[in-house]
Amino acid sequence: MAGISCYLGVASTSNLSRIYTTRCCSNQSTRNSKNQTPQLLKFAVSGITEILRIFSSDNDNKVDKVIIKENEELSVSGVDDVVGILKSDYDNAYFVTGLFSSSVYTGDCLFEDPTIKFRGTDLYSRNLQLLVPFFEQPSIVLKSIEKGNNSDRDFVLASWSLRTFLKLPWRPLIAVEGKTVYDLNDEYKIVRHSESWNITALEAVGQIFTPGFRRPSD
Repeated sequence: MAGISCYLGVASTSNLSRIYTTRCCSNQSTRNSKNQTPQLLKFAVSGITEILRIFSSDNDNKVDKVIIKENEELSVSGVDDVVGILKSDYDNAYFVTGLFSSSVYTGDCLFEDPTIKFRGTDLYSRNLQLLVPFFEQPSIVLKSIEKGNNSDRDFVLASWSLRTFLKLPWRPLIAVEGKTVYDLNDEYKIVRHSESWNITALEAVGQIFTPGFRRPSD
């Protein structure tokens, strides 16, 4: 979600191996042509992210504190340890709080979702911190988390549900179901954090501009 929510700046598993392969491979032309994100959209998200980061000096101090806090080395000797750490991060709702265990990621980890792709764990942390002030009544629910292996590489697959209102005058509701693949290297460090959603990038952006209304149950 570090990519799609950057538009706020303008607005104010049945088989693990099969799921993993579908997410990673790019030769399924029919499926990809339908869900492929327009390059212009990806370019715009990247540009807006950069602009928000440049003009968010107040957030920089907060980000530095988070990085220092989360940069403690954690003992990891296998995939099960990574699963436990990720569960803890989901308990902390890291998508909407920016608090995650950065020490289990490599410094040049690849982060991608349907709208953006970049390298750098510190940059990912900063992007999350840019978004946190916009969230209202956020919730992230971890539905399942499993470990697997594909082509001699270990990975973790998490399924989740995100729901949050945005602090904009029309109070839009963002609701996304998604999966995140965490690829691991031989030292059980995360080298790739790849999200897929149940909606297209354009549909997700559309949610930002759709007025929402407070419900009695909210």
